[in-house]
Amino acid sequence: MRILLATAIDKDHVNKLGWTALLEAVVLGDGGPVYTEIVGDLVRAGASVAIADRDGVTPLAHARRRGQTAIVGILEAAGAR
Repeated sequence: MRILLATAIDKDHVNKLGWTALLEAVVLGDGGPVYTEIVGDLVRAGASVAIADRDGVTPLAHARRRGQTAIVGILEAAGAR
């Protein structure tokens, strides 16, 4: 993933489910160290923390609902509301 993030890829690409890579890391992840690192890498690479899913739920809201405290901290530090 880090190799890809170092390229000119669209870090905010929205897939057919209406999710970005950041949303997937939060929604499909367990909030543990691996997913926390992935979210941090995405945020540092410039992924938007503001893009919500099709239901209007932001990555921050998903992380809060799932009790992913470390990820909530990363997102809030990056300006997520």
